[in-house]
Amino acid sequence: MLDRLDTRWQKQWRLFAGGWQEVDWLLMTLPIVLTAFGAVVIHSVRNHAETAYGLNHLFVGVIGLGLALWISRSRYETLMGWRWIIYGLANLSLVAVIFIGTVGLGAQRWITILGFNFQPSEFAKLAIIITLAAMLSRRDASSLWGVVTAVAIILPPWALVFIQPDLGTSLVFGAITLGMLYWANCNPGWLVIFISPLAAAILFHLNLPIWLGWSLGMGAIAWFTLPWRWFSTVLVTAINLISGKLGSVFWGLLQDYQKDRLILFLDPHKDPLGGGYHLIQSRIAIGAGKLWGQGWGEGSQTQLSFIPEQHTDFIFSAIGEEWGFVGAIAVIVAYWFICYRLVIIAQNAKDDFGSLLAVGVLSMVVFQVVINIGMTIGLAPVTGIPLPWLSYGRSALLTNFLALGVVQSVANFRHRLKFTDN
Repeated sequence: MLDRLDTRWQKQWRLFAGGWQEVDWLLMTLPIVLTAFGAVVIHSVRNHAETAYGLNHLFVGVIGLGLALWISRSRYETLMGWRWIIYGLANLSLVAVIFIGTVGLGAQRWITILGFNFQPSEFAKLAIIITLAAMLSRRDASSLWGVVTAVAIILPPWALVFIQPDLGTSLVFGAITLGMLYWANCNPGWLVIFISPLAAAILFHLNLPIWLGWSLGMGAIAWFTLPWRWFSTVLVTAINLISGKLGSVFWGLLQDYQKDRLILFLDPHKDPLGGGYHLIQSRIAIGAGKLWGQGWGEGSQTQLSFIPEQHTDFIFSAIGEEWGFVGAIAVIVAYWFICYRLVIIAQNAKDDFGSLLAVGVLSMVVFQVVINIGMTIGLAPVTGIPLPWLSYGRSALLTNFLALGVVQSVANFRHRLKFTDN
């Protein structure tokens, strides 16, 4: 009797565990560790707050992990059939923000439901990845029509996020699109042309001769990479020349605090008590950590709240001060391994759809990590981009775990179906 029960239990366990046989457990473990570590750091910097931010972060992380494990057991191919529904819901939620959104920190980005705020733009990142992956798996970016279609898909949600205004998330959308287009065989010259108007708008205000040379250079790239050489060269050159002036128009659409963030990272001491305050205090905190850090709960900059938003956008500053150079490097190494595993999954996926899903998540993670850490050490403008799995933010944390579950599904079902005789 006991033998039969034991055998039955073993069969049930094999059936249960078999659903995760091919899951990349290193990729699953590292985000869990980062989330737990994030809860520890958040509790340290917000230990005087009435809300238990650290416990909230951990609680949402547990929910996200459960969702990721559930998604990893589900076949990712089913997302292909749901792509337009997911895309439509993402856009509808972004439209809803305009009418019923909650205003905070100078922007209207959240929707409040039953007392909880959620940020649709965070979930829209994953929706964009799924939609682009589905489209590019059927029509890759080796043709101009494939690139135009991808841009047409990204424009509506990008515009809705930009006008909130949420400059950081809109930049993430752009990074996701570029990464997925590159993986889908897009000509690298086309990618340069794609981002060239933004560069032209910046160069127009920095150095006119360089701006002119840049515009002519983009025309040269168009000549060698695009069809209808004369038409394409004139058009691309004209767009870059016009973008210099249009940059002033878009600049006027930004809030004052966003302008300060984009300018003052070059020299934050121009406004040490205003727009440059974040960067100055962040660099002081990271430098004060030295090799081993000042210890958990012992950082002077973090404990005295000299750094605004230190549990969200500037959490890396708290890590640098309290955990030192060693702790900061450990976090960077963890992200490196996460990205490495994402590349491996993308390479070993059984189809283009799965490969593009992994690359989309990779592009999202890489861009957010590079920009967030870069802004805390003064190498990038402050754009309000959270650090994946570490920064406090329920919508961002859930989105990261949902994206992790999708990629794990790609890894879990990477082997093609094989039919054998019984």
